[in-house]
Amino acid sequence: DAAVVYPIILRDRLELLVSLPGTPLQQYTSTISQSELEQTLLSWRQNLEKPFTTPEGKLLGQSLYDWIIQPMQPALVAANVNTLTFVLDGALRNAPMSALYNDGHYLVEDYAVALAPGLQLLGPKALQETSVTALLGGLTQARHGFGELQNVKNELLSVESLVNSSLLVDEDFTSASLSQQLSRSNRPIVHLATHGQFSSSADDTFILAWDRPILVNELSSILRTGDLNRPDPIELLILSACETASGDKRAALGLAGVALQSGTRSTLASLWNLNDESGAVFVTQFYKAFAQPNITKAKALQQAQLSLLQDRNYRHPTYWSAYVLLGNWL
Repeated sequence: DAAVVYPIILRDRLELLVSLPGTPLQQYTSTISQSELEQTLLSWRQNLEKPFTTPEGKLLGQSLYDWIIQPMQPALVAANVNTLTFVLDGALRNAPMSALYNDGHYLVEDYAVALAPGLQLLGPKALQETSVTALLGGLTQARHGFGELQNVKNELLSVESLVNSSLLVDEDFTSASLSQQLSRSNRPIVHLATHGQFSSSADDTFILAWDRPILVNELSSILRTGDLNRPDPIELLILSACETASGDKRAALGLAGVALQSGTRSTLASLWNLNDESGAVFVTQFYKAFAQPNITKAKALQQAQLSLLQDRNYRHPTYWSAYVLLGNWL
């Protein structure tokens, strides 16, 4: 029930290659220049990050929907597709596709949305075929020039109440303890709620532990070493309270991409800095959705996003559209 969509940005047009279940690859064209597309994406993203919905943001989202989704919409309906997996190109990599807007509603209201580095999955297997347990780590206190995260403790305790977990918080969440737990544990979910930053530069991409920042190359090495000692790979890495480096067009998938390169099957992260109160609500809803039988990671993400969209405190796209799932969406 998933379609894989490859939008390819060319100088004078947008080409869309679409892989639908059981059919040959299909091609659609939107006549929009690269410069206009990129400017629209930039303006739209700036509107989405505001803590209120703007008429301009909806108009920009509608234009993008018309260019990206509308040409293939009849084929999606005919194929009964309910999950869209995007392999994004260029400036689209920083775009929260779930917030594309059409005739009064958002794309996430019609489809579960995921991202992939390519069509081939890394050993595709539904996470629920394994025992759903988690290794949790995070910071609540101010450290190394970063402020406190008041709601992280509630977030982690909420997850611990929903899923069989081991927990590392504050002084216990160090670079050494994380490495040791990953090498000893066979838990398929690793959930890190801490400050962090995505960047296209490895030196500016990190997550924050109690003792120091863990740069992305070290994090990748820790994840890879953990995988060598495990019978099964890490199926899902969740990164909350992180943000994309400001102004970096290639930053959004940086940390998530390295996680995939290290062998992690999929990563759930955010495209911009989020309110940690809404983040705690989102994460709780994600795990509750994931407790349902036969649900995919993409559809659990969709349900969590819809729960915020339907909450009057968090219905603006800034709270829910930043979350992206990269990798195996099953």
